[in-house]
Amino acid sequence: MADCPTCACPSSAQRPSARGALSCTRACSAVSLTLPLARAADLETIGKTPMVRLSNLLTEEMKAAGTLVLGKMEMQNPGGSVKDRIALNMIEDAESSGKLKPGMTVIEYTSGNTGIGLAMVCAAKGYKCIIVMPQIPSFMERYIICRQFGAEVRLTAPAKGMPGMKAYVEELLAADENLFCTSQFDNPANPATHTATTGPEILEQCGGKVDYFVGGVGTGGTIAGLAGFLKEKAGTHTIAVEPTESRVNIGESHAAHSIMGIGAGVVPPFIEAQAPGEPMSDAARGNIAEFQSSTSEEAVAMAIKLAQTEGMMVGPSAGAAMKVALEVAARPEAAGKTIVVLLASHGIRYTQHPLWAAAKKEAAVALPGPPNMDKDAPIELFNSATYTPPAE
Repeated sequence: MADCPTCACPSSAQRPSARGALSCTRACSAVSLTLPLARAADLETIGKTPMVRLSNLLTEEMKAAGTLVLGKMEMQNPGGSVKDRIALNMIEDAESSGKLKPGMTVIEYTSGNTGIGLAMVCAAKGYKCIIVMPQIPSFMERYIICRQFGAEVRLTAPAKGMPGMKAYVEELLAADENLFCTSQFDNPANPATHTATTGPEILEQCGGKVDYFVGGVGTGGTIAGLAGFLKEKAGTHTIAVEPTESRVNIGESHAAHSIMGIGAGVVPPFIEAQAPGEPMSDAARGNIAEFQSSTSEEAVAMAIKLAQTEGMMVGPSAGAAMKVALEVAARPEAAGKTIVVLLASHGIRYTQHPLWAAAKKEAAVALPGPPNMDKDAPIELFNSATYTPPAE
């Protein structure tokens, strides 16, 4: 980390600013901000996402202790989520190895964000793309975004879960040698991209000091790729987050939940591989120091709180991760520490999710159809400040 260019204060006196750059903690309040040159291609904008500091959700005790909670804003990737990183790396790794050739069709089964990333990358590179996801109403945005990128979308029976989608894709692969599956759940290019890009970015943005890293477990690639790297480089204590309703990573059973993107109901190979052959438990596993959880309701509540108190529009899995991160920040041993939370996706992608239920009910009252076109109508037809939600 460089010294402050304005007052020459040492790098130790600088902290990440609200814009993700470094801000001098002294009176000059100087901010060093380097903007990238214009890019030649959309895919080159994947990665290098900003890091922002939470303020309003921290208690006065946390602030007084100098505790930092930083959010890695992965929703600012061009496709809107952290999965853009693995989509690009899995495709380019397959191209380099010769597994993916011009004229082939890319296929993947997904809870959505990887599908969007792949649809975007395939559109940019000229590949046909087939995305397989469950037929669930809350997947509306994922469906229409994949279709907008030109991908074919096939919807499967929700009750068959992830194993059913996997079996369906395997049947298609066996019948058509022109298909290439990126296999996100066990493709080494998944965690490798986080070791090569996300990890070094976090380390640089935090000036080498990352005491805790908190992230959700979907494929497990993000946690697996970052835990070892950050532990080696900064002695980081990594915490993996899963739904309270689906704690399969500690050996408990799976039940339905609404935290899209994490908690697929099966132990991801990348998590099992942290301690091969060892039973799943709540003990540390390889480079993962802890497994914590959030209920669906807690995840939604935190995502809404982040939007309304920090101005950060995130999805439910980011809400789950932040809920855990703030619990960590309250620990006595975390006083004065730096806690990094990966915020995987943008909240606008979940308008069919319970995250937006209250706002949608209000909007239905505020924006009736057809609109009132009476020229003699009062100028104010609705005021959200006086709206009272109907009794449940």
